[in-house]
Amino acid sequence: MGEGTDDRLTFDLLAASIRADAADLGLFLDILATKFESALPGMAEVRREGGLFRRRHPVQSVAISLGGRRFELQRHGHRLRATIALRARGVTLRTDEKPLDQWIDVLSRDLADHARASSDARAALIRLIE
Repeated sequence: MGEGTDDRLTFDLLAASIRADAADLGLFLDILATKFESALPGMAEVRREGGLFRRRHPVQSVAISLGGRRFELQRHGHRLRATIALRARGVTLRTDEKPLDQWIDVLSRDLADHARASSDARAALIRLIE
């Protein structure tokens, strides 16, 4: 198997893993936030609903900063808003809203590319898939 085949396999596994969690949109954001927080510390930013007397603090949004892009999913009522922002030197140049499937594909491809950069990144990717 060539390097291109390994890259495609990694991307496919990651995208399939994220999509499997998306089957129940009500839980998707919570599951994704938990996975990203543990697999990608320092890259993931999770905001939860507040409330002093709430037993559960559902996730409001999850964002992943990866290279020059910031991937964000936000809860808006019963739907999710998926955006990809292009950033340079800490400044957001453009933010595009994407369909969830396309957002998952772009994020998965960028994560797979990032995983090729170092063994730590590969280990994080494996934790994310599991």
